[in-house]
Amino acid sequence: MDNIAGTRSSLQWAVHISVAVLVALWLFPTVGLFVSSFRTGDQISSSGWWQALSTQESQLPAIRIEGEEVPADGAFTIEGRLIAGDTTVSAWGTSSRAPKAYAPGMTVDIGDGQTLTVAEDSSFYLTSPDTTEGTRLPRVFLTASSPPEFTFDNYRNVLFSGTAAAGIGKAFINTLTVSIPATVIPILIAAFAAYALAWMEFPGRALLIAAIVGLLVVPLQLALIPLLQLHNNIGIGKGYLGVWMAHTGFGLPLAIYLLRNYMVGLPRDIIENAKVDGASDFQIFTRIILPLSFPALASFAIFQFLWTWNDLLVAIVFLGADDDSLVLTGRLVNLMGSRGGDWEILATSAFISIAVPLLVFFTMQRYLVRGLLAGSVK
Repeated sequence: MDNIAGTRSSLQWAVHISVAVLVALWLFPTVGLFVSSFRTGDQISSSGWWQALSTQESQLPAIRIEGEEVPADGAFTIEGRLIAGDTTVSAWGTSSRAPKAYAPGMTVDIGDGQTLTVAEDSSFYLTSPDTTEGTRLPRVFLTASSPPEFTFDNYRNVLFSGTAAAGIGKAFINTLTVSIPATVIPILIAAFAAYALAWMEFPGRALLIAAIVGLLVVPLQLALIPLLQLHNNIGIGKGYLGVWMAHTGFGLPLAIYLLRNYMVGLPRDIIENAKVDGASDFQIFTRIILPLSFPALASFAIFQFLWTWNDLLVAIVFLGADDDSLVLTGRLVNLMGSRGGDWEILATSAFISIAVPLLVFFTMQRYLVRGLLAGSVK
């Protein structure tokens, strides 16, 4: 029955369900991060992102009554508002043990002849038989509900603020400065090398291909310190040139391997006909091979850009950790330590850090599978 036309095998259903689960596991945190980046810190700490469109009710921190004392009818009064904004008080109290003891509008005796009234709009009215100057006024614990609130202030603070609290803008530029050249340079070098290994005959070609395959499994951590010492010895030191060269060296084996496998699968007749017509190897490479190899170039560009954009180790080693050269991942690590309570800043910064890789991936993803599968089958 499994082979009847129009039916699906259990394996196909398992694959589809697995893909759906993986998509959900990736999509939900991304959507949550995006929604949280537009919310205020108070709403993030009091409710989940899935409640962003509903009214939020939470218990607020204690608020000390303050205001100008006014004599009235042999007593002293203070009135004002505890919270600014469109907030509705559902309960209040004067003790942390009973923060919801009273309903809005109730007048309560809080001792020493003083009475306190808190309304739904958080306005209060305090009366006292004696002056309150020089005395400590009572605290009020509010349970209040507020409508959904979204703001662009988080992005303004993160991208354009010069403070350490949010100044991601400089780190964003630093990361672009590292990632774009570190993606383009290895592609240019690897494309020439892949063409030579695929279509040019010379002694030792097989050994070079074997060496490149072997370099794919070498951990980059083994080369960090020797490579940094080499940079210092030849005068490069720590800087953008050093980190570009490091990313180029670490990315070249995979780039050459992918591009060579793709170029080998191109029709031989096209290249032989071009040679018969008098085309040089450089003309064949630039006018025939490169246009036909765009899927492989795009697939490696995705991998290399994602790697360099999300990298922290290589950037710290070859670029440094000072504020002027710190990349986006390093800035996020610092924010986690110094601004662990500012959830709105962390959410906005994290979403900015994944927005550019997402844009690159979805723009070029149609070439990814074609480039990766090139050369795997005949």
